[in-house]
Amino acid sequence: MEPHTLLMFAAATLSLNLIPGPDVAYVVSSAMRGRLRAGIRAALGLGLGYLVHTAAAVLGLSALILSSAFLFALVKYLGTLYLLYLGLMALRNCWRGGSPLTLTQAPVRGLFRQGVVVSVLNPKVAIFFLSFLPQFVSVSSANPAGELMLLGLLFSLLATLSNSLYACLGGLVFGNPAGARYTRLLEGGSGLLLLGLGARIALSRH
Repeated sequence: MEPHTLLMFAAATLSLNLIPGPDVAYVVSSAMRGRLRAGIRAALGLGLGYLVHTAAAVLGLSALILSSAFLFALVKYLGTLYLLYLGLMALRNCWRGGSPLTLTQAPVRGLFRQGVVVSVLNPKVAIFFLSFLPQFVSVSSANPAGELMLLGLLFSLLATLSNSLYACLGGLVFGNPAGARYTRLLEGGSGLLLLGLGARIALSRH
């Protein structure tokens, strides 16, 4: 894969994972209740779940490429719309000023195992992987399955690092009312970047 494609993918991945959502809420709540070690365990559990979704997405998308180039292209276009939708939703949440981070009740024990289960059994994560990964792979690639696997592993790594960062900041930042202000800034900045990336992907296709 070309370096600029990997850089674009990394930027999109970080933007998506910096937007506070259910996974971030799970990690932050774990850190706030069981300190840093608990938050890291939760983040690692989610990361293992991402790897499971990566394998499933690679197998499914590889089969789709072999069966129909048209269907694979259709998935890519739908995925672009999905990226734009996520960007718009992030900007809307930022504009409304509501707190995008709602903490869940996460028990301290068994956080790693629970994180794996939460991630693997979440159908939204599966749909996300199937729509996001194809944006950065060409149907004419010499090894599309290998590129999909590389992107999936990179996503899992960056997502786990992002969640671990939230675990570190959980008790420090989100333990006071000023935390909502930081999450709004992350939401707005990530939303703008997602819109820009989505537009670039859409306009760069032939």
